[in-house]
Amino acid sequence: MQQTEINPTLQPSRGTLRVRYWRALFFLIRTAFGVLFWDGLLRNIGLRRLSRRTAPGRYGAVARRYRRLAIGLGGMWIKVGQFLSARVDVLPEYVTSELENLQDEVPAERAERMLAVIEAEFGEAATEIYARFDSEPLASASLGQAHRAELPTGEAVVVKVQRPGIEAIIRVDLRAFQIALNWLKRFRAVTRRADLDALFDEFSTTLWAELDYLAEAENARAFSEMFAQDPDVRIPQVYEQYTTRRVLTLEDVYFIKISDRPSIEAAGVDLSDVADRLFQTYLRQIFIEGFFHADPHPGNLFIEPLEAGSWRLVFVDFGMVGRLTPRAKEGLRDLAVGVGTRDLDRMIQAYQTLDILLPEADLERVKQAEAVVFDRFWGRSMRELREMHPREMRQFSRQFRDVLYEMPFQVPADLIFLGRCIGILSGMCTGLNPDFNVFEGLTPLARQLIAEEGGDWLEVLLQWLEREGRALASLPSRLDSMLVKIERGEMMVTAKAAPELDHSLRRLSRAINRLVAALVFAALLMVSSLLYVNEEPVLAAIGLAFALLSALWVLRG
Repeated sequence: MQQTEINPTLQPSRGTLRVRYWRALFFLIRTAFGVLFWDGLLRNIGLRRLSRRTAPGRYGAVARRYRRLAIGLGGMWIKVGQFLSARVDVLPEYVTSELENLQDEVPAERAERMLAVIEAEFGEAATEIYARFDSEPLASASLGQAHRAELPTGEAVVVKVQRPGIEAIIRVDLRAFQIALNWLKRFRAVTRRADLDALFDEFSTTLWAELDYLAEAENARAFSEMFAQDPDVRIPQVYEQYTTRRVLTLEDVYFIKISDRPSIEAAGVDLSDVADRLFQTYLRQIFIEGFFHADPHPGNLFIEPLEAGSWRLVFVDFGMVGRLTPRAKEGLRDLAVGVGTRDLDRMIQAYQTLDILLPEADLERVKQAEAVVFDRFWGRSMRELREMHPREMRQFSRQFRDVLYEMPFQVPADLIFLGRCIGILSGMCTGLNPDFNVFEGLTPLARQLIAEEGGDWLEVLLQWLEREGRALASLPSRLDSMLVKIERGEMMVTAKAAPELDHSLRRLSRAINRLVAALVFAALLMVSSLLYVNEEPVLAAIGLAFALLSALWVLRG
């Protein structure tokens, strides 16, 4: 089919685009100055209580102004509002409640304008392409609009049509957004943690990719193959003959919207089961496949009731997807295992693999903070976390003020949309089930990943020995470097414990050493047994000898 240009009369005028640009920029500047005044200046001059007391009213007003702005402008700003509205796990209710209906409030484009886009794409009248085309849109989104229709062969379909002139609108939105980022680049606290230029490039690339419906059709086919053997997930079929860069024709799978909790319960579906299945489905996409649906807002997820009380999770809109590099996938798997097993070293390793930590980060201090987070917050449901007494957070803030002040974390550009996806997903699961527990959800995945790692235990053992051998080999040079620093006076002691505390610390250190030696003894004994069972008597004897040495150390202490 020959593709023609869209009628120029459907494009927004220069004056319209100019007004749009200044409206967005004025809102961003006004909001930034308000935050700097109330949460920066007043807090620093001793008016913290006033700032905190007025926060609900101020940020509620900001949310209302943003909602009006997004509805009036559409485009990219709707997407930002959808993301914020889904963060019920982080943002207060007075903000999310103002934005939660933003998806349903996107003004619909007139049907004749959408038909003009279809006719320009196919080069023929829409009545010759579709046997029926509903003039009332099924859904009106920021970049496009969906209409129910029927093919000449009788199949019920949904036709997704790109809004006319949306490309010019996106250019203006991105220009205003880039100016805001340029202002942020003046702040060292921001630029040291994020490459704003890289983030902007990643964001704009993904946004432009959403405007290519041929690429979206290919993504839908990839997801269809991914879940072909999963009866609990449904992906709509793509009708290639009726699909172009601006028009996408899909199987009609619009059932109960995942945010319509009363209708889901009326269909006999348990909301907590929906939250669990949604979470587990995304764990598979992210940690196993490395390819995920990156826009899981309520307008893109549905529940399809089936017979005998069963149901399926249905995905639509595959314009925004994420692909993980092998290194990112490795780091995320380490992070899942670390969180699921409360392994602090594994988490630090994951942060380094993912380039989340800044080079100058104090790893031991970060590990201490993570340990306290595990002790105080691990295993709690989202409801319990939200209902925590503010005193607990204040205690943590005082204890790790240095870490929170320095914030030794950065945002890698290739993970920005994964972070967005996880943020929306967390909010949706919490909305479905206030008692949703992310720790319990991660545990099965952590066990699966550990089992996969332990498939060849001898290989794992050799890798451990190699890693520890490298560390041992580097020890002399590290000691030499430390001695040189001492000779030059570059190594300084910044604090000294009182004698009573020093004595207690020595006793505690000895107890920890004995505990570590006991754990090493148990591990070596188990390894020796496995070596002996697998007919490796020499290695088994060596392992047993080291185990006995560890036992003697424990007894000596």
